[in-house]
Order: sequence, then structure tokens, then C-alpha cells
Amino acid sequence: MAEGGDGLAAVPEHERILQEIESTDTACVGPTLRSVYDDQPNAHQKFMEKLDACIRNHDKEIEKMCNFHHQGFVDAITELLKVRTDAEKLKVQVTDTNCKLQDAGKEVIAQTEDIIRCRIQQRNITTVVEKLQCCLPVLEMYSKLKEQMNAKRYYSALKTMEQLENIYFPRVSQYRFCQIMIENLPKLREDIKEISMSDLKDFLESIRKHSNKIGETAMKQAQQQKIFNVILQKQNNINMGRNMCITNGKILQERNEVTSTYAFEEEDENEEEVLTVQDLVDFSPVYRCLHIYSVLGDEETFENYYRKQRKKQARLVLQPQPNMHETVDGYRRYFSQIVGFFVVEDHILHVTQGLVTRAYTDELWNMALSKIIAVLRAHSSYCTDPDLVLELINLIVVFADTLQGYGFPVNRLFDLLFEIRDQYNETLLKKWAGVFREIFEEDNCSPIPVANEEEYKIIISKFPFQDPDLEKHSFPKKFPMSQSVPHIYIQVKEFIYASLKFSESLHRSSTEIDDMLRKSTNLLLTRTLSSCLQNLIKKPHIGLTELVQIIINTTHLEQACKYLEDFITNITNISQETVHTTRLYGLSTFKDARHSAEGEIYTKLNQKIDEFVQLADYDWTMSEPDGRASGYLMDLINFLRSTFQVFTHLPNNNNDHAAMSGKVAQTACMSACQHLSTSLMQMLLDSELKQISMGAVQQFNLDVIQCELFASSEPVPGFQGDTLQLAFIDLRQLLDLFMVWDWSTYLADYGQPASKYLRVNPNTALTLLEKMKDTSKKNNIFAQFRKNDRDKQKLIETVVRQLRSLVNGMSQHT
Repeated sequence: MAEGGDGLAAVPEHERILQEIESTDTACVGPTLRSVYDDQPNAHQKFMEKLDACIRNHDKEIEKMCNFHHQGFVDAITELLKVRTDAEKLKVQVTDTNCKLQDAGKEVIAQTEDIIRCRIQQRNITTVVEKLQCCLPVLEMYSKLKEQMNAKRYYSALKTMEQLENIYFPRVSQYRFCQIMIENLPKLREDIKEISMSDLKDFLESIRKHSNKIGETAMKQAQQQKIFNVILQKQNNINMGRNMCITNGKILQERNEVTSTYAFEEEDENEEEVLTVQDLVDFSPVYRCLHIYSVLGDEETFENYYRKQRKKQARLVLQPQPNMHETVDGYRRYFSQIVGFFVVEDHILHVTQGLVTRAYTDELWNMALSKIIAVLRAHSSYCTDPDLVLELINLIVVFADTLQGYGFPVNRLFDLLFEIRDQYNETLLKKWAGVFREIFEEDNCSPIPVANEEEYKIIISKFPFQDPDLEKHSFPKKFPMSQSVPHIYIQVKEFIYASLKFSESLHRSSTEIDDMLRKSTNLLLTRTLSSCLQNLIKKPHIGLTELVQIIINTTHLEQACKYLEDFITNITNISQETVHTTRLYGLSTFKDARHSAEGEIYTKLNQKIDEFVQLADYDWTMSEPDGRASGYLMDLINFLRSTFQVFTHLPNNNNDHAAMSGKVAQTACMSACQHLSTSLMQMLLDSELKQISMGAVQQFNLDVIQCELFASSEPVPGFQGDTLQLAFIDLRQLLDLFMVWDWSTYLADYGQPASKYLRVNPNTALTLLEKMKDTSKKNNIFAQFRKNDRDKQKLIETVVRQLRSLVNGMSQHT
């Protein structure tokens, strides 16, 4: 039953497969047939049976259909046979008609061929006209191009070439003449490039030659603008009631003259035609060349060439002449060329697009600025004339102002001005050092005599001197200072004027100018004038009288420092009470000079004393003294008396000066006495002096007594008691010890504060005693036969031993 059920189920499946085979494309039958074999084992047999049954059914249906249509097929064949006869008749008629028609159309065909030939000719003529109309504009444009080339209108020629290439040549590109023209255009472009480049080279050469003139014009215009602004500012200040002119008569007059001069110059220069860089240089070649290269698409090559050539020209412009530092014209020409160069570059920057960029000009300017600063720093160091340095500074300021007006940074140039300011100050200091030296050389180191009121007023106008006592004196009279004092005061003011000329050109505030003036004046006083004073004091020919006069001069110059400060204040209108105001150091300068002069007085006095002492000619073996002081010593004392009288001329118009003069005189007198005492002591203790007799000691004592008398005579007032005599106390105690022969007292009281011979050093006493001991032995050959002499000799030997023990004790203690 199961198998029967499977068989029934398989029959519908075979029918479905057969339907698929009948309805499916032959290429897709394979999967369907494969399913027959995938079923049950007997499925293939059953399927074949079913397929045979299906084939038989289809054959039956075909046979039925053929039987149904067979009669119609027979009828159709019969009708076709009937139509064949009619068709043959129709063919004969058509052939006859065709022959007749061919005969009738031969004439029409001939006429038609004539018409065709005419139409072809007409079309060819029309085509030729059209082609000629297309070619004629090309030929006209090319002819125009040739005319433009001949007329040197190269930019228009390039535009024409562009039109030919973009518009006209494509229309006639198939013609040979067009190819010839196309091949000729690159050659024409190269010719244009060469010609325009030649024009550019001529332009570069032209601006190189005209750079100096361009720079001069630009600097002149900048200077005129600056002067105009200054005048305008001053006019505004006058109108607003704030006239800042200096009250000092001389400076006011000078500034009014300068202002008037500037005003007249401005009026004259305004009458002249103001030239611009376009008036001096034709820039059309560079514009034309730039446009040509832009059109040719080679703008970068042009820019690179232009910049390269301009950099070469910049290096040439920045190279100074070897002797540039000798004249201001050399500097002016150098600056004018540089200004002309950068004025041209600035013009090119603003009128062209991309040929010169701001970055390029900044780079070029920075390179040039470094070179300029190095050149100026080197060449300005050769300048020894302050007037030339000042003119150079003014040129640098105009140069910087001009380029700053064109947008170039110039701060480093103003920094350089401060370096040159130091050099200018050094140059001024050197110049004024020579001026001071000449003043000192021409000075006679004596008070200034005046015979009448006019001469007195002339000195007062030159130097701020005030002395009511001197004014009361009748003529003729003398100023306490020498002629060099007013001359030095005037020259210091001239130095301040010279420094002011520099400071005013730096665009600085009044406070800064005031500070510069005071600092430079301090350098003049503390370095230059101080050095000249020191050199003057150290000169061998300067005597004590001249040194005293120098002390007087420095005192009055010191008093005049406050007037110099007022002078600077009047110039700058900066009060001295301002916190940051620099003070003048003249007080210390003149004090130092005074101290040096005082020291030189002491030194020269000592040297003179040494000269007199060298004249001493003692007979150290004399048995008896001469009974009077030595001649050299009396001459020395007379010299000292006359010398100390000179100190009465020291300034004593007030208590301070009186105290100073007394102190100088007292110090000089004390120094001279001490030096004389030391020299006499060294004479006694000289190692080359081997023997001294008692007679020589007594003679020496007479000389010391004269020294003491001189000290007690008060050669210089102001000493208290016997202060001056104490300078000879060492000699006095030593001589008293030997002349009295009071060794027992000396040895007993040695080391006691109240000792009679406190200032006698054991070593000094021993040295002198040994010299006298040797003399005793030599002069008393038979002293051993006299008891008194033998006792004295023993006493000397005993004293020598005790003194040596004291000396040894001192050395051990030390």
C-alpha cells in the first residue's frame, strides 16, 4: 500500500516536470532533468513512460490540425496558379512603360546635369568667399602686428599676438600661411623680450646715474619740511603765549638769526619748482618691460632679474669712497646715492604690483642699514674735526628723516647717533684740551691788572666775579685771579654751545638735552680741564708763585660752577631742582687740582731744601766750631722766609678762604721744617760718614739752633705755641744728649714718658756714638797714658754696650 501511495504521488510530479520542459528554454532543461534522477530508483522508468505517453498525445493533436487545414492549402495553391498569368501580362506592360519613360527622361537628365554643374560652381564660389572673409581678418591682424613691432609698441603687439592665437588662428589653422605665422610668433616674442630687457638695462643704468640727484632732491625736500614744521611750531608757540626762546641774550640772538635765516631760505626754496622722482627719472621702460613679461607669462624671470640687478647696484651704492671722511661733501654724496636708490624702490613698490614687495624692500633696507652703520662707524672714527662731525650728524639726521618719511625704519641710525655723540664729545674734549693748553701756556700766572672802569667791566662781562672790597678800591687795581680764569670760563660756555648744537639735532626732549649737556660738561671739567691742570701743575718750570696762583684760579673757577649750571638751565629751561637733573662735578675737579697744587708746593719746597742741603760742607773732624751757623743754612732760612710771604696772596676774601690759605701755609711750613729736620738727621747718620768729632757736633748744633729760631719766629701765622719747633725736637734732644754727655740720665729714664730724651732712639744714639768713638781712638793715640781719657773711653764702651742691649731688646720685643 505504501508503494502504491508513492506511485500515485509520483505521477503529478512527472507531469509538473514535463510541463517545465515544455515551457522552459532548452538551456535550462538540465536542472529539471537532473531532478528526475534524484528521486526514487524507479522514477526514471516511470518518467520515460510518462514522456512516451505525452509524445503520443502531441502527435495525435498535430495530425488533427493538419487534417483541419489541408483543404485551405489546396485552395490557395489553385488561386496562385491563376494569378501567374496575370502577373506575366503586367510585367510586359511595365517593361513597355519603362522604355517609354527612359526615352522621355534623357533630355531632363542632360538639363539636370547642367544645373548640378552650375550649383557646384556657385557653392565653390560661396565657399571661397567665406574662406577669404575668414582669412582676411587674420592677415589684417598680422599686418597690424608688424606695424606695431615697427612702431615699438611691444605691449600692443603682444596683445595682438594673443588675439591671433586665441581667436583668429584657430579659424584658419588648416592653411599653410597660418602655420608659417604661428611658427613666427615665438621668434617675435623673443625679440620683444630682448628689446624690452635692453630698455630695462638702460633704465637701470639711468637710475644709477640719477640716484645722487634723486637723493639730493628728496633730502632737500625733507629738510625743508622739517624747517617748515619747526617754524610753524615756533609760530604756534608765539601765538599761544608759550614762547620757549632762551632768555640769555646771546643765545636768543643766535636763535633769532637762525630762525630768520631758515625763514628766508624757506621762502627762496618755495619759489623753486618742487621736483619729484617722476620728474627726474622716466619709469616707462620698467612699466613696459613688466607688462611685457607679464603678458608673456614670464613675470617671475623679470622680477628675479630686476631684484638681482638692483641688489648689485645697492652694493655699489653702499661702497664708500676711501677718502669720504675727509670732507662733508663725501658723506653728502654717499647719503644722496643711498636715498636716491631707496626712493626709486619705494616708487616702484607703490606703482607696480609684485615687482617689488614690502618684504623685499625691508630685507634690502636691513642689509643696507647694517652696511651703512658699519661704514659710518668706521669712517666717523677718522674724523678729528668736531665741526665735520657735527655736519656729519646733521646729515645723518636729514638722511634718517628722509627715509623715515618713505616708511623705512631708522631707529638704528638714531642709536648710531648716540655712539657718534660719544665720539663727538671725545673730539670736542680733544679740541678743548688743546684750547686749555694754549690758555695755560699764554697765562703769565699773575693777577689781572685793570687801569680803568672800562677794563674792569670787560673782565666782569667775561667772568662772574663779585668782590665788594675790590670794587671799593681805586684804579689801578688787580683781580686776584690770572687771565686764564675768564678765558677758561668762556671756553667752557663755548663747549656747552658746541654740545648743544649736537643735542638739538637728535629729536630729544629738553630734559634729555639738559642731561646730555651736563654730562658732557662734567666730562670736560673732570677729564679734560682736570688733566690740563694736573699737567700744568707737574711742569718743571712752574714755581711756587705760579702754584699759589693756580690755587687762587681754581678757587674762583670752583665758585663759577654755579653760574655754569644756571647757564645750562637757561638754555634748556630745566630747573636744577628737578629730581633727575645731573649736577656739575666741577667742585671736586677744582678741589683735586688745588690739592695737587698744594702737594706740588710741598714737593717743590722739599726739593729746594734738598738743593740747599746738598751745598752743606761740614768738616766732621773739626776740633772747635766756627762760632756761627753755616752759610748754606742761613741761605735756606732766608729762602723759606721769602717763600712763605707768598702765601699772603692766597684768597682770603671770606672766612673759608682765609682758613684754607692759612691751612696751606701752615702745612707747607710744617712740611718744610720736618723735611729739613729729617735731612739734617740723615746727614748725621749717613753710612758713608765714618767719624764725627765733638767740634763738628757743636757746629751742627749751631745750625739746628738757627732752625729753631726760624721756627720760633712764626714765619707763618696760626701755629699754637711751639708747635713748629717740635719739628726739630728729635735733633735737639739728640744733640743735647751728646753735648751734655748725660748718658746716665738717658739710660736711667729710658722708656719713661717724662724722660728728658724721650725722642732719642737707642739705635740712632748708638750709630752716632760709634762714629764719635772711632774719632776718639784716632785722635788720642796716647789717651791710654792719661787716666781721664782712659775713663772716658771706658765710659763710651760701657754706654755702647748698654745701647746695644737696648737695641737688641727692642728688636726682640718687635
